[in-house]
Amino acid sequence: MASIHKDMPLDAPPDEVWSAVSDFGALHTRLVPGFVTDTRLDGDARIVTFANGSVAREQLVDCDEARRRLVYAIANERISHYSASVQVFSDGDARSRLVWIVDVLPNEIAPYVDGQMDLGALALQKTFRRDAA
Repeated sequence: MASIHKDMPLDAPPDEVWSAVSDFGALHTRLVPGFVTDTRLDGDARIVTFANGSVAREQLVDCDEARRRLVYAIANERISHYSASVQVFSDGDARSRLVWIVDVLPNEIAPYVDGQMDLGALALQKTFRRDAA
């Protein structure tokens, strides 16, 4: 199983970042605008439309306010396993670190997922005013 990790510093307080991460239906407006163009809630899931036109149904698994950790999963005909977690950590007084981990099968889809996560990370850093290098 491929495990992809993204660890990024953000120029925003952890409560601000967590507020956007935990707003499960607002990816396209609060967290990664441009990378995600639309998000619709459907019960405990969100239907996410990406800038490249792909659509995914992401099932909410857990939202842990105390740990500032959100977990979601995807299951479809192309992906036999997809589990993701996003966790926000304090990094000083006014900064955060966001750790995004995705475990995915089949392994052959990992390069695509990794590339999409890179694009998502750029959008996220732009949202929180950090120059994405």
